[in-house]
Amino acid sequence: MISVLSGEPSVQTVAQAKHAGYSHAQVAHMARSGEITCETCQNRKYQDGSDEMVSFKSPSHIAPESAASAVRAHEMEHVGNAYKKAAESDGQVVRASVTIKTATCPECGRTYVSGGETNTQIKYSEENPYGQSFKKADAPNVIGQNLDLATC
Repeated sequence: MISVLSGEPSVQTVAQAKHAGYSHAQVAHMARSGEITCETCQNRKYQDGSDEMVSFKSPSHIAPESAASAVRAHEMEHVGNAYKKAAESDGQVVRASVTIKTATCPECGRTYVSGGETNTQIKYSEENPYGQSFKKADAPNVIGQNLDLATC
């Protein structure tokens, strides 16, 4: 906790520091060093928006210093689900990627993990009825995509 040298009361939050006349750089430094609390970071919650059974289905707070590992672990749950789904349906995961997103807190200027995104692609065998139906349903969107009229 810090005190303003001019005898003003102690400053505990980013809002109080801004109101006390500290510069943006001073406020950012104090927030990053833990001298003052950023209410935005303190109240930030994470929630999963997918229809899969994974963690963070209800809004939950993650401490800023733990957010990267928590979000990464959560996104790996989605990857694990893709492998499980592929194994149950005679499929194979051909691609799985996880992207961790960051943003800057508008109040304190700290960079934080703002979420993540998982993309997976499963290839199903030819004998699998799901794979056959998927190909038939997708055919109108795929046929002719790689047609090069210059070589015809």
